[in-house]
Amino acid sequence: MIKKRKWFVVCLLTISIVISGCSLPGLSASSNKSITIGMMNTTESQILGYMEKLMIEHYTKLKVDLVNNLGSSIVLHKAMTSGDVDISSVRYTGTDLPGALGMEPVKNPKQALEIVQKEFSQRFDQTWFDSFGFANSYAFTVSKEFAKKEQLQKVSDLKPKINDLSLGVDNSWLKRKGDGYQGFVKEYGFEFGHTYPMQIGLVYKAVQSGKMDVVLAYTTDGRISAYNLKVLDDDKQFFPPYDASPVVRNDVLKQHPELKDILQKLVGKINTEKMQELNYESDGKMKEPSVVAKQFLEENNYFE
Repeated sequence: MIKKRKWFVVCLLTISIVISGCSLPGLSASSNKSITIGMMNTTESQILGYMEKLMIEHYTKLKVDLVNNLGSSIVLHKAMTSGDVDISSVRYTGTDLPGALGMEPVKNPKQALEIVQKEFSQRFDQTWFDSFGFANSYAFTVSKEFAKKEQLQKVSDLKPKINDLSLGVDNSWLKRKGDGYQGFVKEYGFEFGHTYPMQIGLVYKAVQSGKMDVVLAYTTDGRISAYNLKVLDDDKQFFPPYDASPVVRNDVLKQHPELKDILQKLVGKINTEKMQELNYESDGKMKEPSVVAKQFLEENNYFE
């Protein structure tokens, strides 16, 4: 009987240890030998997350876990501040200034970057790296054929025909304060004749096919070049800068100081055209983001 009791106690202890040592992926802080990267549910965020994973595993013996499809920058930010995620694969100045920081948008890219770097360090004990080299901004976009016909180079060029033009746009932007539609009307002094709320993924085909005259797109979307579209210059600098950078918790950098030099290798290495190309490799040619990331790093010898 005593032997059976001992065996039962040992089993309970073993089960307790196993349970305490296990957790669902992405719901606990990483161990000393692993790093967790959080990614939003965008192709761009996933490609960059895989790049970071591959770079870290290339240069260190650390294991990297990925937490995929976090719905927004706010969700990703909460995962970072709670300690569930060590690295944000990508964050954007124009998103986090009014979002995580609750501050007014800033039009100067350098100033915006300086503010988020300072504030994230002081408020959240996180390091916001310098930009990858591109900004994923909103941009009014037309077909190149339409631009040539109407001699369109910048947003202000739309004004003479604005009452006849249709605009396809993400519904959330129409209602957003600050850099949303009403802010645009106030800044540029004109309003489109017709506005059509659309899913962001549909706007590119709509303007390419002529169903929309103008759409609001993202500057790094690969479909801009693939669909032969033209981005109009935001000549009044209405949209704030959305420079893209990785963000890392400082306690993780203290524990693994080598991460700073590794992530720094990606700074300034991806311009807007290259990010467009990488996004289209996944969205247009249906390659997995992990494959696109690996091919890019191999082409650049992991920036050794």
